Amino acid sequence: MEAEGLELRKHADSPTGMEQCFSLGSKIEIKKIVFTTGGGGTNAAVTFGRQEFKTACVGVVGSDIAGKEIIEELEKERVEPLFQKHDDDFTAYSVILVNPNAERTILSYKGEGQHFDVNRVPFDKLKAKWFYIDSLGGRYDLLETLVNHAVENGIKIACNPGGKELAHGLEKLKPLLKHIDIFAVNKEEASGLLGVKLGEDEELFKKFRDVCSGIFILTDGHNGVQVCFEGEKYSAGVPDSPIVERTGAGDAFNSGFVCEYVRNRDIKKAIQFATANASSVVTEWGAKAGILKKGDWGPWPLVEVFEKSF
Repeated sequence: MEAEGLELRKHADSPTGMEQCFSLGSKIEIKKIVFTTGGGGTNAAVTFGRQEFKTACVGVVGSDIAGKEIIEELEKERVEPLFQKHDDDFTAYSVILVNPNAERTILSYKGEGQHFDVNRVPFDKLKAKWFYIDSLGGRYDLLETLVNHAVENGIKIACNPGGKELAHGLEKLKPLLKHIDIFAVNKEEASGLLGVKLGEDEELFKKFRDVCSGIFILTDGHNGVQVCFEGEKYSAGVPDSPIVERTGAGDAFNSGFVCEYVRNRDIKKAIQFATANASSVVTEWGAKAGILKKGDWGPWPLVEVFEKSF
């Protein structure tokens, strides 16, 4: 939702250095409200569905209206919803407060997302060539089970972990990282995981290469992206395009990269399509409305991708 009266203030104690503030006890008028579904897993699944890959999405919802809407939407998007249903809580829910500068604050209620049962994952229905693993709420047992199943069945893995997965630390994650084919994080997450100071990008790439032989995607917001694979580094900026709000941009980029890479095995084209997908998403409200369909790169120019050895 977009509101007036939300003041931006710099604050040294804030994780991002900036806070979006409103007066306690005040009544703030909302200029625009949009109801839509989200979550990294369903956002990525819609990218795959619109790119006409045979796609299933595994998750958990409550037996409420929100859970029903999520399942119905995925079905409309050519995605098979393989969702567990749980009755003790509400489907996970977020309120997103959008500032006029397009940045946002997300109030997240995990709800039924906390009750996913690893023993109910329908592996017999997952005859996949690729797994795309998103945030798992910090469930190491679930991450380990998914990776082991993929390895045992010759399934390739793309992974965009959440902060709670990364919080397990590098030593605990190392046995799993060596099996990841595409690993995507932002610069702050990578620095924390690998124990490298922000700004020391070359050291990040070298240290990651020691623990994983797959493709390493390092996103950096409006500064663009760097991708490392087999001693080659690719970098691209962000096109100058209108921005309504940024929710879902990372999901759109990472899932878009995986789509084009799976289709053509061309890292440069994968970066270009991923950038187009993310650039389209931020022009719409919500994380799914702007996701591109197959063959439709919209009005987005192909970003220039630079390559060099390191």
